[in-house]
Amino acid sequence: MTHPETGEAPSILFINQHYWPDCAATALMLTDLAEYLAEQGVNVHVLCSRGHYLSGAMEVPAEETHNGVHIHRVRATAFGRETTLGRLTDYASFFANTLRRVLTGPAYDYIIPLTTPPLLPLVGAIARRVRGQAYGIWSMDLHPDAEVAAGMFAEDGLPARMLHALNNAGYRHADFVVDLGTYMKRRLQDKGVAGDRLHTIPVWNRKDDVTPLPHADNPLRTELGLDDTFVVMYSGNAGVAHRFEEVLATMKQLDGHPDIEFVFVGEGPKKDRIQAFADRHALSNFRYLPYFPREDLEHSLPMADVHLMTLREEMAGIAVPGKLYGIMAAGRPALMVGPEASEPGETIQISGAGRVVDPSQTDTPAQALHDTLLSLYRDDALRTELGRNGREAFLEHFEREVCCRKWASLFDRRLNGGSEVGASPQKEAVVGS
Repeated sequence: MTHPETGEAPSILFINQHYWPDCAATALMLTDLAEYLAEQGVNVHVLCSRGHYLSGAMEVPAEETHNGVHIHRVRATAFGRETTLGRLTDYASFFANTLRRVLTGPAYDYIIPLTTPPLLPLVGAIARRVRGQAYGIWSMDLHPDAEVAAGMFAEDGLPARMLHALNNAGYRHADFVVDLGTYMKRRLQDKGVAGDRLHTIPVWNRKDDVTPLPHADNPLRTELGLDDTFVVMYSGNAGVAHRFEEVLATMKQLDGHPDIEFVFVGEGPKKDRIQAFADRHALSNFRYLPYFPREDLEHSLPMADVHLMTLREEMAGIAVPGKLYGIMAAGRPALMVGPEASEPGETIQISGAGRVVDPSQTDTPAQALHDTLLSLYRDDALRTELGRNGREAFLEHFEREVCCRKWASLFDRRLNGGSEVGASPQKEAVVGS
């Protein structure tokens, strides 16, 4: 890929708090995309911090080139996610040092902030105003929408109104915004972002990293003593966007079942609550494991027979759980507790990759989850069919090469002065979710 005017490699700067070798989901996605674009001949730079997603600083250099990507790490605090004050301090220090670097450093054909920390898109708007810098936004989450939905701010309170005004300014002045699906796109349009500036590209997984590995060939099941067990797994962040009331009730109801075990993997603000519930009720069919490194996902995700997902109704279009695409890659059915009218809810239903229990559609959502889970437990053929459907949809719409190619096409069109309208309504329900 070359710049149409100079004939040189076009330049792009991505900005996100986390990047390789960190384990945050946004770090993994950004690493995939940055390295893909570098392979296509783009001069790719990434501006990030040295802070680890969980806590503490990583032992990494301030400047390095890895797999063709030039990495610049600014100084910032690294208290991590253990306390709200520590997280806010990390956000503020990274934002301040990033803004200084963008305003005083070299210009690029495009800078593309992500949304960690929450006000990061504002860096692009300031850079445009001060030095005419072109920019786009990769909208991984919506802020302060997420904080309002989580009850941290009142919608009509002064802090929320100020944050909305600042963040919306960043979005409205961007040359383009990449959203993750139908419902996020609608929310962004409500914020005043023009439809022709919105482009739907979902996040992804890698087809070779996670495959439908048979249980008999999975050493991790043997290592964890799960060879003869029906594993119901929740893998990933247990955060404020998720709901666990129905899951905990089902775990309690199925305690003592001779075959079923609930396996949670990862961290998150709600981990302690989940663990405390299991301890309080002395659940015998539950365990909580730490995150597996990315290279071990080939064994950890296919270890499950059914994967659990949850999403609070008010978070639809604000947060889009990327864990669904790893589940689909593994060829395992997804069992989601959350709104059907959401990116993951639509994807599961349209692709036939699992089941959705929508609490708004039943008076007894916990019992509905319990009954749906048992129906999957009893029907091997159904699980196989749902898993196969998920793998096929994943390969067509949510594989790394497919999604990164869309990014390369978008970037190429922007450089050549064109515009690209998002996916057609007919396909957007799957392609954009």
